[in-house]
Amino acid sequence: MQEHPVQFHIQCAQREVGHYCILPGDPGRCESIASYFHAPVHIQTNREYVTYTGELCGEKVSVVSTGIGGPSAAIAMEELCHLGAHTFIRVGTCGGIKLEVQSDDIVIATGAVRMEGTSREYAPIEFPAVPDFAVTCALTQAAQNLGKTWHTGVVQSKDSFYGQHSPDSMPISYELKQKWEAWKRLGVLASEMESAALFTVAAARQVRCGAVFHVIWNQERELAGLDQKESHDTSAAIQVGVEALKLLIANDQKK
Repeated sequence: MQEHPVQFHIQCAQREVGHYCILPGDPGRCESIASYFHAPVHIQTNREYVTYTGELCGEKVSVVSTGIGGPSAAIAMEELCHLGAHTFIRVGTCGGIKLEVQSDDIVIATGAVRMEGTSREYAPIEFPAVPDFAVTCALTQAAQNLGKTWHTGVVQSKDSFYGQHSPDSMPISYELKQKWEAWKRLGVLASEMESAALFTVAAARQVRCGAVFHVIWNQERELAGLDQKESHDTSAAIQVGVEALKLLIANDQKK
């Protein structure tokens, strides 16, 4: 593909984004995340990609939305890497699987089930989708510092939202339900749609990536007759992501 001074999808150019980036899915969350930055500036909006850039700890940082799913998330990471970004934190939402994971809790991924297609165009399926260790440590330290209720473990990344929530309506319902049962038996914490692709792209491009999620609900708790609510307040996950970025910047500055 011909090189462009402005990246094709995110429509950003050199020096318009920082080396450190937060990646939410929802474009509507970018402004609230940017409010944690010093002097945030709206850089660009194109398709599902909304970009703000500001400062944290004296370092230029950005927030860029990725939309839903692995393909658009991979595009955002690729184009940000072209502009020099090297550290990424996905701040998103998830649905709990393990019964201990409740609404409003924080989940920090230590790995992702590659039940999606994007990562297969970067690495054989035998290659694990795992986050950067330093980023994961910063996220757990941030969650602890902020006094949040948090869990670490494997998450499931999927391509079809309704394949999870309406499996009986799918022609391959037998496969979807059998695999869901396997994730439960393996202790998978939650289900989401981007981290496996991001972790794999990060490995291919030799950059750092981690992921933190706000738990909206847990369908397994509901099925088990346990107390269950639905929560859409993502502020705790955002705070953990921003605090983790500060810790990473401070550690990098010491080096």
